[in-house]
Amino acid sequence: MYLYLGFQLRIYNPSLPKYKKSLLLCRLLCFEKHPKQSSLRIKNSKPTPVYSGQKYKSPNSLGNDYFCVTLNNSEQHTRWIKEKALSMGFTSIGVSRAGFLEEEAPKLEQWLKSGYQGEMRYLENHFDKRLDPRLLVEGAKSVISLTYNYFPEKTQNNDAYKLAKYAYGQDYHHVVKAKLKNLMQAIQEEIGEVAGRAFTDSAPVLERAWAEKSGLGWRGKNSLLLQKQHGSFFFLAELVVDLELEYDAEFTTDHCGTCTQCIDVCPTEAILPNNTVDGSKCISYYTIELKNELPSSEKGKFENWMFGCDLCQDVCPWNRFSKPHSEPLFQPHPDLLQMTQRDWEEITEDVFQKVFRKSAVKRTKFSGLKRNIRFLK
Repeated sequence: MYLYLGFQLRIYNPSLPKYKKSLLLCRLLCFEKHPKQSSLRIKNSKPTPVYSGQKYKSPNSLGNDYFCVTLNNSEQHTRWIKEKALSMGFTSIGVSRAGFLEEEAPKLEQWLKSGYQGEMRYLENHFDKRLDPRLLVEGAKSVISLTYNYFPEKTQNNDAYKLAKYAYGQDYHHVVKAKLKNLMQAIQEEIGEVAGRAFTDSAPVLERAWAEKSGLGWRGKNSLLLQKQHGSFFFLAELVVDLELEYDAEFTTDHCGTCTQCIDVCPTEAILPNNTVDGSKCISYYTIELKNELPSSEKGKFENWMFGCDLCQDVCPWNRFSKPHSEPLFQPHPDLLQMTQRDWEEITEDVFQKVFRKSAVKRTKFSGLKRNIRFLK
């Protein structure tokens, strides 16, 4: 029987190959069992440079074998990353092994064949990359999935044309992406040379599948990720890194049960009974993605939504647990919540630029918003 103990001092060594992230200088206390006694004594305490997770077996002067072992750092790194992410404002974090999403492949293929992407032709590109993040990041080993709350404390006037809540403040693509980059930098400073990329609805990544695989929640009937503690008013984000980590168990239970409120409330019948959304019929698609004139067949069905739609989230029972976010950059412009239908109908481009200066609403442009408002009259 052999016991080992080690304490570590992390030293960054840029000359190491990528798969050996940092050099650890460990003062190893290696114990040997005396051949004639039951006690243990220290074999040596010489500072020894070793790579994380390596084991060394050597004969001692008495002919016995002893082991010098450094603890595997995957668990320590994972714990540190999770604690750091939560301290930076992310509401939850999970980790899964990077690989090919075999179960998602036929689902994605069928969804595209059904034409549910509408005019979002970009969804047809990079099919293989959507299913395997290792094609996006060379040598990728782990997918770190995170959530970031955007549920607002206050909402618009009841008589106003409505915006999806995620668009109240600054564009989440920039806000969350900046936080991801800060987290990535912190990981590199703490652990060493780690390569990776940050994503938040900005690349061919199946975010909900990875979040589910990382144990963060389940996909509801409206296809959004749901959490018992937070509902669904949050953004998803990922770091794909070439660092081996401890992996969380996949979320495999469905807590929607027989509830069909999201299906029943959708005025355009975009939510299908098999946990699938026909994107080409969603109000968010019509008001944001569709560049042509809105179809007359949908006239009167938008229920005053001029940019995006929250109907399926607003009725979801799990969203009664949503709590207001604490992100200053997601606070709306002071004028936005006070604007009435008439204000929106008379909005000028100057007002548009002021209210939505750094907002995701700029994606539809002033002309697109005016088109949507005309359609709602």
